[in-house]
Amino acid sequence: MNKDAYLNYLKQRKSSRKVNYYLMSLKELEEIKASYDRKPRMLVHACCAVCASFPLEFLSQTFDVTIFFNNSNIWPKAEYDRRLEELRRYLRETGMEIPVITVPYDNDAYMKPLEPMKDDPEGFGRCFFCYAVRMNQAYTWAEEHGFDFFTTVMSISRQKDSQKINEIGRSLSRLHPSVRYFYSDFKKGGGQVRQKELCDTHDLYRQDYCGCIYSWKSTHPDQDLPES
Repeated sequence: MNKDAYLNYLKQRKSSRKVNYYLMSLKELEEIKASYDRKPRMLVHACCAVCASFPLEFLSQTFDVTIFFNNSNIWPKAEYDRRLEELRRYLRETGMEIPVITVPYDNDAYMKPLEPMKDDPEGFGRCFFCYAVRMNQAYTWAEEHGFDFFTTVMSISRQKDSQKINEIGRSLSRLHPSVRYFYSDFKKGGGQVRQKELCDTHDLYRQDYCGCIYSWKSTHPDQDLPES
C-alpha cells in the first residue's frame, strides 16, 4: 500500500469541497420527468437488501427498475446466497415487481486481481477497484440490453465514500455513452432514516462486513475463518 496516497485520500475526504450528489440527483430527476413520456429503464447494481431497500423505493417512483446482482466479491458462498435471498424476500414482501439479474458466482476468479491489494485499509484502493469492477460489469450489461440509465445503491452506506463511487460512475459513463449514469447520495435527504425503517419493518439481515474475505478479517480480527 502507498501510505502517502492513503493519507492524501483521507485528507481529501475531510475536505469541504465536495460535490452534493444528493442535490444533483434531485435536479436530474426533475429533468428526467420533464423529458420522458414513460418511465425510463434503469439497471441498478445492488449488493444486499439493506443497501437496496431505500434506493429501490426511491428510484422506482421514476424509473422502470431492474436489479443487477453481480457480487462475487462476497465470501463465503453461504453469505452470498443469504444476501441474495434477503434481497428477493424484501422484494416479495414489499410487492415490488422488480426483476433480479444474477451472474454466476466465482469468488476465486474475482479475488485474484485483488490479492496484491489485500493489505490495503478497508475503504481504500482495494475497495475502489472492487466497486469499479462490479459497476463496470453491470454498466456493460445495461448498455448491451438497451437501458436508459445505470446506477448503484452503494452510496447509501456510511462505510462507502459516495464521492468516490460517483467519480467511478462518471469515468465509466465515458465507456458506455448510450446509458446515462445516475448520480446519487442515497444516505442524504432522510435516506438513511427511511432505510432503517424499512430494515426494521422487514427484519432484514444486517451483515457486519462489506463482503470479501479481507473485509471479514478486518471486522473479525480475532476469529477463525468460517467454513466456505
